[in-house]
Amino acid sequence: MAQPSSFAGHWGRCVGDCGSGGTRSRAVWCTHTEGWTSHHANCDQKEKPESQRRCFKVCDWHLELFEWEVSGWGTCVPGGEAGACVTAQHGLQRRSARCLQKLNRSTVASEICEHLAPRPPLEQACLVPCPRDCVVSDFSAWSQCGGGCTRTMRHRTRAVVAPPLYGGAPCPNLTESRLCEMAACPLGEEEHTYSLKVGPWGECRLPHHEDVSMAGRAVLDFGADSGEPSVSWLEGRKAHHHAREVQVGYQSRPVRCVRSDGKNVVLSLCVQDAIPLTFKSCVIAKDCETSEWSAWSACSQTCSWGELAPGFRSRRRGVQSVAVGTGKLCPELEEREACSTGGRELLQPCPRFSWRTSEWKACQVSLLLDQQDPRHHKHAGLCGGGIQTREVYCVQITVEVEMHRLKEVSRPVDGKFCLGPAPSASQLCNLPCPSECEVSAWSVWGPCLPENCQDHQGRRGFRMRQRHVIMDPVGPSAGCPHLVESIPCEDPACYEWIISEGICVTDHGECGLGNRILKTVCKNKKGEEVPHHLCSEYPRPEVMACEIPCATDCVISEWSQWSPCSHSCSSKNAEGSQSRSRSILALPAEGGKACPPDRVLQEHRACNDHPCVHFYWETSPWSSCSEDALVALNTTFSWSGEATCGVGIQTRKVSCMKSSSGHVTPKRCPDSTRPETARPCVLLCKKDCIVTPFSEWTRCPTTCQPGNATAVKQSRYRIIIQDAANGGHACPDTLYEERECEDIPICPVYRWKTHRWSHCILVPDSVRQGVLGYNEACGHGLQSRAVTCLSETNESAGVTECLRWAGPMPPLVQECLVPCKDDCTFTPWSKFTACSFDCESTKTRRRSLTGRSRKRDKCQNTEVYPQVETELCPCEVFTSQPHGNWSDCIIGGGKSEPQSGMRSHGDTKECGEGIRLRAIACYDKTGRLVDPSHCSSSGYIEESCTVPCPFDCKLSDWSTWTPCSSSCGTGVKVRSKWLKEKPYNGGRPCPKLDLKNQVSGREIISKLLLLKKSTFLNGN
Repeated sequence: MAQPSSFAGHWGRCVGDCGSGGTRSRAVWCTHTEGWTSHHANCDQKEKPESQRRCFKVCDWHLELFEWEVSGWGTCVPGGEAGACVTAQHGLQRRSARCLQKLNRSTVASEICEHLAPRPPLEQACLVPCPRDCVVSDFSAWSQCGGGCTRTMRHRTRAVVAPPLYGGAPCPNLTESRLCEMAACPLGEEEHTYSLKVGPWGECRLPHHEDVSMAGRAVLDFGADSGEPSVSWLEGRKAHHHAREVQVGYQSRPVRCVRSDGKNVVLSLCVQDAIPLTFKSCVIAKDCETSEWSAWSACSQTCSWGELAPGFRSRRRGVQSVAVGTGKLCPELEEREACSTGGRELLQPCPRFSWRTSEWKACQVSLLLDQQDPRHHKHAGLCGGGIQTREVYCVQITVEVEMHRLKEVSRPVDGKFCLGPAPSASQLCNLPCPSECEVSAWSVWGPCLPENCQDHQGRRGFRMRQRHVIMDPVGPSAGCPHLVESIPCEDPACYEWIISEGICVTDHGECGLGNRILKTVCKNKKGEEVPHHLCSEYPRPEVMACEIPCATDCVISEWSQWSPCSHSCSSKNAEGSQSRSRSILALPAEGGKACPPDRVLQEHRACNDHPCVHFYWETSPWSSCSEDALVALNTTFSWSGEATCGVGIQTRKVSCMKSSSGHVTPKRCPDSTRPETARPCVLLCKKDCIVTPFSEWTRCPTTCQPGNATAVKQSRYRIIIQDAANGGHACPDTLYEERECEDIPICPVYRWKTHRWSHCILVPDSVRQGVLGYNEACGHGLQSRAVTCLSETNESAGVTECLRWAGPMPPLVQECLVPCKDDCTFTPWSKFTACSFDCESTKTRRRSLTGRSRKRDKCQNTEVYPQVETELCPCEVFTSQPHGNWSDCIIGGGKSEPQSGMRSHGDTKECGEGIRLRAIACYDKTGRLVDPSHCSSSGYIEESCTVPCPFDCKLSDWSTWTPCSSSCGTGVKVRSKWLKEKPYNGGRPCPKLDLKNQVSGREIISKLLLLKKSTFLNGN
């Protein structure tokens, strides 16, 4: 036979106290190999999976203690198969995450943060732009070979148009050399080598009059379509001289060709080298100019810190004109120096400051809403690990010179005055979870005892039973049920004989009849031994008949245990009874004592003969502690760490209850077990609320405010040091006050005004024409503009005002370019096209050739002069991670036909196909939590699930009747049903039909024969 095996369901959600005290459960069942559920006893208990385990339940306040800290994403590393790259290739970038304690930013175990929130993703996909190889221009023509017989080289060069990017191919050689073919030198002539020597740049200077005499002509801009001439250098110079801020000049440096023997030779012998730039435009240097120093301010020292802490005084100066070019920058505009009163006047000691704290507030645990079951719309107080807080503030402590002692001023001040770390403002605490009182089972009913053994007249008695407290209750409203119950009884006895049996002594020989000597002791109702005369009213048993069986006698077993009582109590209609039996173990030998008849082998006795109605004392909760003049104390002492102010009294109501009908007269309950109705208690002292005085009003700003700024307010506050308790004065409602600042000056408004840029200013023609290859007026230059300072009324103002109120001065000079006639000129780049939401999309911008450049072949080379640029669009990548447990399987409320065996109530289905949900946490590429809608429209992930439908037992139709078992008299004929389909998933079990066709449950088996018997008379 196949052995059934155990199966377990999914773990449920963590319930219980927040912290490590939570538990989660799952269903465990025993399943037969054919698929139906069997009893747990049929499975091997050693292999049974656990159905409960401890878990960590997150408290709300845990989220305020720890957090994940993630590093920035690393570089994107390409991965995957290498193939043709179009715009970008896929890669992977990584980062690290660690769990931090927020208070001191120290690293703790990652498992702590994993209980609170999923670990942020440490990897993400990324895109790496395709590698861009280096782009170089065409080679120049070969340089000329030198004359004479000296062996020389000729060269050609090319330039880098676009450097390599994203791992593209590096740039090739930019120069090539070739040996010139020369005639052999005559005898006596030496061979020389030549090299260029470049000197330092000279001082920037303005051109002489002879330099500008040739500069009056217009220089055409061959790159523009308009054909308008550019402005001459002279005109630009005049414009800038008028601006009185910037003057553009030129600077040059010497370049000479030096032979290997140190002699200078003509520059043409070094023409194989690229001749460096020998002149460029520059800005005439102008130093920063400042105003005179202001007068010294007053000494800042207003109190005495000692000789090691002097005061300071300062003075200021303003800027009249800023530095231009390589001129000297502005020096410091503020100067400070130490100062001291020098003992000429007696200063008060400077105040000291110290941290202070309020008392700890009560331990609190957050309230959470049970979101698992939408029918529970209520908050429940949680317990377990909590947090308690207190106020931490800084106070000023002054020194009274005459008294030479510290005086604390409890008014709070700004925390920046207190040195050292502030005391902790929060700490962990534990809030005991409320629990009910646990009591033991009831003891058996005791004997009938009188209320007072000293009262010989009264014959009132009670039988009692007790139970005791196993675990005390926790919580303000928790209490234990009654622990004693009683029932009235007749003929109570204060004392009774306690009998202990002695040895059986036969009358004749070693076996047969005899007597057992009994030892008796008189005891009271407490079980204490008392003098024998107190039991004199009751007969004292001394001897009891007994029998020692002989070897030839019938052997009978010991009596069995008494069976359980048939009723728990006795009433008019029902009495309890129980039985015991013994059996014959061996028949007697010849001459031995015969075995007793069967009726003697069983005994019956009454049990639980007490009535079903019982009585008990019920108590109300204790009242609050109130003053009692008889027990009041004038002293104050400590009770559990809290100051007390005397002894009071608590009272409660005590009433006699009948188990079936409520309150009854107190005479029905025993006085000996009546609970007390009053008890002394400790009166806690009244605690008035204590608050600090209001702090000083925060200072209104001494500096001016912008005209459009919102109204500036000053505030003050006070702190609750001790909350009111035990009827003390309550705390005030107002702890924070604010008011608007008055008479705040409005800042003056100044702004920079920038004028139009001048035309591009090049080096003068006279300087440029003396250099080989630089005859055309084009290339890089400088252009300048005037920048002035204006007031709010657009009147001219000093530079210092704008530097103070309008920020840094805009640039006065910028580089510019005058295109040469052989240069390629373009329109400005267009704006980039819009990006789509696809992460692999790109954006482009364009430009086009202008003027004569459109007809030049070299300008048409798009590798050297690209007219379209493409870039990757920024990609917002979001990743999701499941958060929390799966919900229960939710069955849809559709109108589909129910399956065979499916249970339903109206339109609500209880089984079949459904879905279950799980929340998701959505993260951006930096690991920050974002709105879940970025990852999913619903904020949940769902998957299909099935709630198995119960299938009932199915039987075949009744078979035909069998022939009658008897041809005459009474007989029986039988018909049967056979099992067609076994029940499973909690379906109705197969019934068993008896003669009356009554259904009775039985254990499921593989085949079940059901009989129905009918009685027939012979001849019918």
